[in-house]
Amino acid sequence: MPRNDALFHPESWFREGHGPRYEQLYRHLLASIADGTLRPKTQIPPERELAELAQVSRVTVRKAVAQLVEDGQLEQRRGAGTFVRVPRARQDNSRSTLVSFTDYMRQRGKVPTGRILSAGLHPPMPDEQQALGLMTSGRVARIERLRSADGVPMALEYSSWPADILPDPQAVQGSLYDHVRALGHVPTHAVQRVSAANLKVSEAQLLNMQAGQAVLRIDRTGYLASGRPVEFTRGLYRSDIYDFIAELRLDASPAG
Repeated sequence: MPRNDALFHPESWFREGHGPRYEQLYRHLLASIADGTLRPKTQIPPERELAELAQVSRVTVRKAVAQLVEDGQLEQRRGAGTFVRVPRARQDNSRSTLVSFTDYMRQRGKVPTGRILSAGLHPPMPDEQQALGLMTSGRVARIERLRSADGVPMALEYSSWPADILPDPQAVQGSLYDHVRALGHVPTHAVQRVSAANLKVSEAQLLNMQAGQAVLRIDRTGYLASGRPVEFTRGLYRSDIYDFIAELRLDASPAG
């Protein structure tokens, strides 16, 4: 299959004011892998050639590719090049749909509720700038919520959105995803990282837990179909009553 070099040209991925070039290139390649434009086993152009196609420095290319390798999206084969990784296991699509906390709990027969702890427009913090591709002069809509199911505190969620996507965070009532869907900006896909964390005193009090107790920490970046990042959510979830289920299928191809 002939290579589509136009995919790497700056007009395909670079937008002035949407963050550092390496971040934009990383997000573009990530979205291209997610939507199948860059299929498994596809070879990425060598660093020097990709830098010329993208009209950026080799350092910019190296940082973007290194992040995709770390994320498990690309693999580098010594003497052969860099390729889109063939997944050895994949989440069953019926279980990997991007849904809100509200929908997730309803699907499980629970009554979801939420209490907004704070909502407003703020200058972006460094992690918000990086995740959402914002300039320091931009504004970010920030919402902090306590999520419950059947009256039991389940999670703390800290969500950030560009102000042009969510201009009035104080108008959010109920599901945040329902609100942005009504505005025409709901994410179509996301990258999510799960790790462990220990609760601070203030967080433990809200979740009716002990300070220092372990919880699940989930960082999620949500993207529009265009590849633009519009959601950065950090959630702390009670691991004693909240779980994540993924049905995995082994790849039929032999292991390398």
